[in-house]
Amino acid sequence: MTTTPRCPWPRAVLFDLDDTLWPIAPVILQAEQILFAWLAENAPRVAERFTIDSLRQARLELLARRPEFQLDLGALRRAGLEAAFEQVGEDLSKVELAMTEFFAARNAVVPYDDVLPGLLRLKGKVLIGSVTNGNADLQTIGLAHHFEASVAAPRFGRAKPDPAIFHAGCAALGVAPSDAVYVGDDLILDVQGAQRAGLRAVWMNRTASRRHLEEGVQPDAIVADFDELLAWLRQEHG
Repeated sequence: MTTTPRCPWPRAVLFDLDDTLWPIAPVILQAEQILFAWLAENAPRVAERFTIDSLRQARLELLARRPEFQLDLGALRRAGLEAAFEQVGEDLSKVELAMTEFFAARNAVVPYDDVLPGLLRLKGKVLIGSVTNGNADLQTIGLAHHFEASVAAPRFGRAKPDPAIFHAGCAALGVAPSDAVYVGDDLILDVQGAQRAGLRAVWMNRTASRRHLEEGVQPDAIVADFDELLAWLRQEHG
């Protein structure tokens, strides 16, 4: 009897966070509403002059003028608030309090149902890390103990799809890119970015999208959840 040889298990699996481990759009929407309610109570001149939409539009205009803010959307939001506070003569010392309020709400994420069981099933089989372009705080969220290392673009100074941030995630875990698998929801930033950095890349496609055909990106695997990710790992690696 002959058997098809299988690759050894990867030494590490690294994850994107937002929209891979939890949905982020409703969280940001809620965080912006909480922030605006805080502004209405604590910085009323800002709330009287602006709306959530006009503050968002001002941020987009600021980003167009200063694209370096793409690396840290939290810094962009802070700069946008500072500009709004200055415009209406509100106390600038309140901006940090406003940001604290926003980040608390921004980190009130709810992982997809498969995430916690999936991380527990991976524990001990591989090293687990994260590489993100966002501002999620795993400590605040309560998931930090599942990850041996985490690299975030705002602190690292480079963002996906730059190979450097993927290499930093691998280095933090002490593994070569060829010994790592990256899992993310974005075909360009996550899948193509990781592959170009020398990692294998799994597309976490929770919506049964066929966009990879339009984009011309070929993930090493396409999974809908952690169950399918673990099934692929077992199938490929025994």
